[in-house]
Amino acid sequence: MKKIRTVLGDIPQDKLGFTYSHEHLWCCPPPQQKDRDFELTDYEKSLKELLNFKEVGGNSLIEGSTIDYGRNGQKLEKMAKDSGINIVATTGFNKHVYYPDWVEQKSIDEITEMLIKDLTIGMDNTTIKAGYIKVGSWLQLIHPLEEKTTIAAAHAQKVTGAAIWMHTESGTMGNEMLDILEREGADLTKVAVGHSDRNPDPYYHLQLAKRGVYVQFDGCGKIKYTTDFVRVKLIKNLLAHGYEKQILISGDMGRQSYLEAYGGGPGFKYIKTKFIPRLIDEGINKNTIQTIFVENPARWLAQF
Repeated sequence: MKKIRTVLGDIPQDKLGFTYSHEHLWCCPPPQQKDRDFELTDYEKSLKELLNFKEVGGNSLIEGSTIDYGRNGQKLEKMAKDSGINIVATTGFNKHVYYPDWVEQKSIDEITEMLIKDLTIGMDNTTIKAGYIKVGSWLQLIHPLEEKTTIAAAHAQKVTGAAIWMHTESGTMGNEMLDILEREGADLTKVAVGHSDRNPDPYYHLQLAKRGVYVQFDGCGKIKYTTDFVRVKLIKNLLAHGYEKQILISGDMGRQSYLEAYGGGPGFKYIKTKFIPRLIDEGINKNTIQTIFVENPARWLAQF
């Protein structure tokens, strides 16, 4: 059986359990992000939110804070130990507006080697390893530096077999990012396209799914983007076309104002206690729920 790489070491694929496939526990965006609501740097509050997830039956959480977004593997390692939740950390980058200057200065090969090191040796001069790679693009365009890091991600995937997660700004540029990954030899069946529900276009989602990728809806409960009524319809569209095994669902609750422990909402309990019951009420069976929240994340991440 293949393994999944967590911050506490490798676990068998069948031990991942119920999983949120894109969340944030510890992050500190660079100063150019003026909205500090995105900053999650209170350990006790983040741990409390993680324990809220555990309380409602959560087993594993895929953490999405990147090199350019204040990633801290040591904090994640401690949270995993203190909570008993499997945490999978990432290597890679968010989007070019956050990049440090060295991204432009380093070659693609140098960035590739850095990603491989994070995945196989350890992040940030520790032995704590990342379990997948993140790439990102901007609104309606791919910045040259984003293409550079995406190429490096594809090359690192070919060496390590690691999964890739794609940030798409407002759900745009998904296919264009996949074109880069495919051109560079990446395995698209190990790629997840994040924020897809921010572009609530059923045709677009089917075009992504036809390429073999996972289509992720990660805005559940965040009504400012779109309603859950729309998200349910989008999920049903993919199910109706036979793509049950290519759907990932999460909340991406990476703001203080989204997390109960920081005084916000809807919080980590929302999907388990409200969104999934709604899916079931609207005719999606429990076996499909098991596929989406247990089997799909494990298959996407398994690599060794």
